[in-house]
Amino acid sequence: MNRFVLPLTIVVLAALFLVQKRGTATVGQLFGPVMLVWFAVIGVDGLVQIVQAPRVLAAVNPVHAVRIFSGSPLTGFLVLGAVALAITGGEALYADMGHFGRFPIRLAWFAMVLPALVLNYFGQGALVIGDKAALENPFFRMVPGWGLFPLVLLSTAATVIASQAVISGAFSLSRQAMQLGLMPQLDVFQTSTQAAGQIYIPQVNWLLLAAVIALVLGFGSSSALASAYGFAVTGTMTVTTVLAGAVMHGVWRWRWPTIALVLVPIMTVDLALLSANALKIPTGGWFPMAIGIVMFAIMTTWRTGRRLVLAKLESETIPLATFLATCEQTPEARVSGTAVFLTTHTEHVPPTLQLNLKHNKVLHRTVLLVRVSTDNVPLVVGPDRIKARPLGHGFWQIDARFGFAQTPNVPRELCRAEIPGLDLDLDKISFFVGRANIKSTPRPGMARWRERLYIVLTRLATRSTQFFRIPPDRVIELGAEVDI
Repeated sequence: MNRFVLPLTIVVLAALFLVQKRGTATVGQLFGPVMLVWFAVIGVDGLVQIVQAPRVLAAVNPVHAVRIFSGSPLTGFLVLGAVALAITGGEALYADMGHFGRFPIRLAWFAMVLPALVLNYFGQGALVIGDKAALENPFFRMVPGWGLFPLVLLSTAATVIASQAVISGAFSLSRQAMQLGLMPQLDVFQTSTQAAGQIYIPQVNWLLLAAVIALVLGFGSSSALASAYGFAVTGTMTVTTVLAGAVMHGVWRWRWPTIALVLVPIMTVDLALLSANALKIPTGGWFPMAIGIVMFAIMTTWRTGRRLVLAKLESETIPLATFLATCEQTPEARVSGTAVFLTTHTEHVPPTLQLNLKHNKVLHRTVLLVRVSTDNVPLVVGPDRIKARPLGHGFWQIDARFGFAQTPNVPRELCRAEIPGLDLDLDKISFFVGRANIKSTPRPGMARWRERLYIVLTRLATRSTQFFRIPPDRVIELGAEVDI
């Protein structure tokens, strides 16, 4: 029977990732009821065992832990690394915080998930107290023989749903990273007309599938994967605490003594669990560490590379005020129509506008300089979403703001902009976008390997026209060569 576990696992995983492009709206309707049944079943299973051996509740007494550490510190340290897995799993729930908000997540955790897990873990302990042979697999040994097969099916369904939560969280976090300028622009597809959080990113989907299958084949069993999982989760807990301190100081403006009072106890627990799980690095903990290093390198390289490219392009442009003061000196260059130029800064002329003048020697009567920015909030709604400001000589500055959980749609937002005397007809607007050909050079900036990595990332990135939902038949693309 064991020889079929690995192939069946790969089949289930492949099927799960293949259906992602169809969206999860229909399947998602089953998620809530199935998970309610799952947590109710494991909670009741644990409660039954606790009733039969209530002395297991004595485990809540911290004196037992103190005795273990005082009697044999090394043993206590090793046990701490093993029991860390008992507090994992919540990260899959909190990964969807951006979709549902804080209240639903907290309600689900404290009203259902946490009580069911505590009851089940105590139930497993009660079972082992009465039957040492159950130590091999206490979870499934808690149910009678007739309930084993239904519990396996329910466990499989719950695992698939938990995996779906992680996949959806990966899509959401990837889009947020793109919006914040930490990742290349990728294809983002909305899979639901009602739920804004239901998106599909094919590049992330297939990369996850390849990584998960490689994990399954490389580790071979869930027990072998436990080392990687424990180190990854405790590392995430530690990093989250550090970031919480940054938010408390930089956003909430808390004083350092107050921050220390709140976070030092939490960080003490986090570091204890992380250091205990650090012993598992040779047996699997190295994998999440390697993934973290690779992702950190990609994000920092992309952010630094974008800054270098923008700095190089802006060094070759002229101030916008100077350009506006002289643009009417050649009236024969003005032609009818509306042109849209995407820009990152309002002080300089967009490089694409200069290239258009250089090659085509024309300037449209109406020019919209559109700057798309991402705020550090999930959603931007209301009148602050898009604003228009006249610059004179037919030029307008358009500021379109989005939240990090929103997908920019520039044409749709332009139609919402209220510009007096200007009728924006998408069929009559030309969008000018730039495409830079990046070349690596020895000049100061980034290490050569990072420059080459940035070039690879630019080639993998989705074109800005597709990312900003600009109609392909309304686009004029202008290229430039940029040395970094």
